Amino acid sequence: MLAAAATLAMSGVAAAQTLRIGLNEDPDVLDPHRARTFVGRIVFTSLCDKLIDITPDLKFVPQLATEWSWTDPKTLTFKLRSGVKFHDGEPLNAAAVKANIDRARTLPDSLRKSEISSVESVEVVDDTTVALKLSRPDATLLSQLSDRAGMLMSPKALASADFGQKPVCSGPYKFVERVQNDRIVLERFKDYWDAKNYNFEKVIFQPIPDTTVRLANLKAGNLDMLERLAPSDVASVKADSSLIFAPVSGIGYQGLTINTNNGDRSKSPLGQDKRIRQALEYAIDRDVINEVVGAGIFPPAGQPFPQASPYNDKKFAAKKRDVEKAKKLLKEAGVERVKFDLTFGTGTTAQQTAEIIQAMAAEAGFDISLRPTEFAAMQKEAQAGNFDVNVIGWSGRVDPDGNIHPFVTCKGGLNDGRYCNQEVDRLLNEARITNDDAKRKELYDAAQTILQDELPIIYTYYQPWPFVLAKKVQGFQPYPDGMIRLKGMKFSS
Repeated sequence: MLAAAATLAMSGVAAAQTLRIGLNEDPDVLDPHRARTFVGRIVFTSLCDKLIDITPDLKFVPQLATEWSWTDPKTLTFKLRSGVKFHDGEPLNAAAVKANIDRARTLPDSLRKSEISSVESVEVVDDTTVALKLSRPDATLLSQLSDRAGMLMSPKALASADFGQKPVCSGPYKFVERVQNDRIVLERFKDYWDAKNYNFEKVIFQPIPDTTVRLANLKAGNLDMLERLAPSDVASVKADSSLIFAPVSGIGYQGLTINTNNGDRSKSPLGQDKRIRQALEYAIDRDVINEVVGAGIFPPAGQPFPQASPYNDKKFAAKKRDVEKAKKLLKEAGVERVKFDLTFGTGTTAQQTAEIIQAMAAEAGFDISLRPTEFAAMQKEAQAGNFDVNVIGWSGRVDPDGNIHPFVTCKGGLNDGRYCNQEVDRLLNEARITNDDAKRKELYDAAQTILQDELPIIYTYYQPWPFVLAKKVQGFQPYPDGMIRLKGMKFSS
């Protein structure tokens, strides 16, 4: 009896040291170079350390690199933290950094290629010093290396064909198992360089797309925190003394990506005629989306840069709904009704947004068929061009380049519609090598003038990050990038 009681007591302790986080969807592949989901980045934040990180006010700070400097406009040198190990015990050194960045820029299906396309070579100076040699000045590079392009994985493990199913990184938690659409389990890495500041023995990420079910699980004690509370539940959460509401304004957006140039599905009136895309934008009332779906926390968006960004310009503000103008544009294009499929990741908020767009657009002359799809599958289909219009979300980046370049340049890694305009490419590529903020803004404004006319993407609203935690969870600080950083977090005793 005593042994059984001791076993039960120990299992209770283990359970108490496990943090369970509810995600809005299931991540895609767990390989930072191939991955593209927001929730994947949340998992990577605990699994894969980066060269540098950011502060809550979006400043760059050391992580695996202790310092960095521009030796000249085309050489970025990093000094690495000594004594760091990957989860398989391999040393994290300059050679490992070189292997990772070389893989990110040369792997055939790497989605980081366009992010670090300025890197021409990586030089190992000594065991703890690495120099990135650039083909051109790059004002965006530090921002890129503070995200997936700067995450470091064990070069030894990268040789495995199933790395994306069994990732080996260098973060505070190491991979244990994944059950697709059910859970991802990580456990504390005891040899982590900053292990003393991480208190949970295990972290379990559980994808629960239904926001009502996700919140119910938190209230029932089956979760300890969740990301992206449904706006309709904000009032009830604030009134619940057993929960903590922890929102933060984000740096990303939601929108509609239109297939203009990716395979046979792009050869539609919507894909080929900008007037029809303009009509679709005029058919949408962003204020209604904010009020009905967002409960007032989804500010209307007309451009990729959030309201707090110095690159946001009022002349590109969200257009007001104008059904008559939409009908006139369709008439000019020689069509009366336009049919297309609207694909979106399964989830309550996306479903509600899609249904409202469907109803509003119908009044202007659009017949929309809704296609809810599991999120990772939707992204795979998007890359293959198997879509008309996708509801997209982007978590945002510290540097403005990250919110626009990958999505609208001809070879952009996230340009699912394959939109291509050489002048847009020229302007956005020049903005990448310009350190003068005023000059960069002129370039972004010029590019946006074209994009606002051709509309490969229709922006709908700016994405906030509303987190909810059980009252026993202490020490959480929300960041504008929407990531969950577990450092210093713990359960109250």
